[in-house]
Amino acid sequence: MFASVESALLDVVVKINTYLSNYILVFLLIAVGLWYSIKTRFVQVRCFGEGMKKVFGNLSLNGKKHDSGMTSFQALATAIAAQVGTGNIVGASGAILTGGPGAIFWMWIIAFFGMATIYAEATLALKTRVVDKDGTIHGGPVYYITTAFKGGFGKFLAGFFAVAIILALGFMGCMVQSNSIGSTFQTAFGIPSWIVGIALVIICAFIFLGGMQRLASVTEKIVPIMAAIFLVGGLVILVVRIKYLPATFGMIFKYAFQPQAIIGGGFGYAIKTAISQGAKRGLFSNEAGMGSTPHAHAQANVSHPHDQGVVAMIGVFIDTFVVLTLNALVIISTLYTSDGILAAGVIPEGIGKANLAQTAFGTVFGQSFGAAFVAICLFFFAFSTVLSWNMFGKINVIYLFGKKSAAVYSVIALVFIFLGTLMSNDLVWELTDMFNNLMVIPNAIALFALTGMVVKSFAERDNSKLSK
Repeated sequence: MFASVESALLDVVVKINTYLSNYILVFLLIAVGLWYSIKTRFVQVRCFGEGMKKVFGNLSLNGKKHDSGMTSFQALATAIAAQVGTGNIVGASGAILTGGPGAIFWMWIIAFFGMATIYAEATLALKTRVVDKDGTIHGGPVYYITTAFKGGFGKFLAGFFAVAIILALGFMGCMVQSNSIGSTFQTAFGIPSWIVGIALVIICAFIFLGGMQRLASVTEKIVPIMAAIFLVGGLVILVVRIKYLPATFGMIFKYAFQPQAIIGGGFGYAIKTAISQGAKRGLFSNEAGMGSTPHAHAQANVSHPHDQGVVAMIGVFIDTFVVLTLNALVIISTLYTSDGILAAGVIPEGIGKANLAQTAFGTVFGQSFGAAFVAICLFFFAFSTVLSWNMFGKINVIYLFGKKSAAVYSVIALVFIFLGTLMSNDLVWELTDMFNNLMVIPNAIALFALTGMVVKSFAERDNSKLSK
């Protein structure tokens, strides 16, 4: 009975997602990113060095506590914790399996323009945030949406966004993370996923109860360490497979424009699949344009919104051009090159997006160690994502229902975290994709409407630097 209902629901959600990702999402994401790239004269290129200096110039894993908000790095770490999750491992794997290696090229395109989008999101989050008398900071798309549109229309859009993000990240998104952790741990260590779910609930509850400061303290330590471990492991694979790297990059570019050669079907169908997979998984990975990470950047204690805007861009760069790309290169260089099991484009039985990365790492590290390495990395990636997404959802719950609702929300979120370890992988992913897609629409409308505010903020900072 449950299986038939789940199957029917999956079919409906897949159809909705196909329409959204093929006909709305791609155009909105590229349009907003291109718009802000032009309006800021390609801030992602002009201010890239400035952003890198702000992130790595004063890097600390033990930032000072503030009466309210976070340090700039803590805000970035919280944002990256949200960005660098299952989207980089399982999401990239799904994009490659469905859209071919060329889907990674379209992820890069989305991310390049997304750096300008997230600059605008972070800037607006800081300019429109609300600070309570006790120092509590509330910021995110609901606040800049109601700034852009006064009256009933603004309240409707903000409410629509708030409901979508609570469902997408606070509930369904956490299910994706716990689902991926549970399945990879079961593959690697034979631990039943429901036991992993119970452990996750206990750890998450401890951090949720500690509030913003505990979350910031955890993410600023976990994010750099987890990224470093994964990067070292990935680089070892690429060194071993170095002779295949030219062919790997060649496939990414070739199959971006000739995807039918690897995934089959006609050219029109294949190219649409490759682009939509790149856009959909790219959005889930770097979250630029989705409206999630502005909640973290709104907490930053900085002298000017521009300062956090350029820091936010580096988050997208690290997420997509470093972590996700490394994972994609490992998968393609080990599985899609001439001696790989997917060289012919035929997917063997038992291979799916949940275990593709484990299979790839296992070709060099050995099946057992490769599976264990990916499972441990994914645990930290997904766990930190759960922490950040819970915070994002909580901000919107408080916006809709007041501070007293936060405790109820946290309890429900913990239930969803546990349920995620029990449900079908495909349905969990499709539900999350659907609500992610729906979040983009009101967020993108507000971003277009507030172009003047972003451009003015950028010009102020640009002029102040020129006058020095």
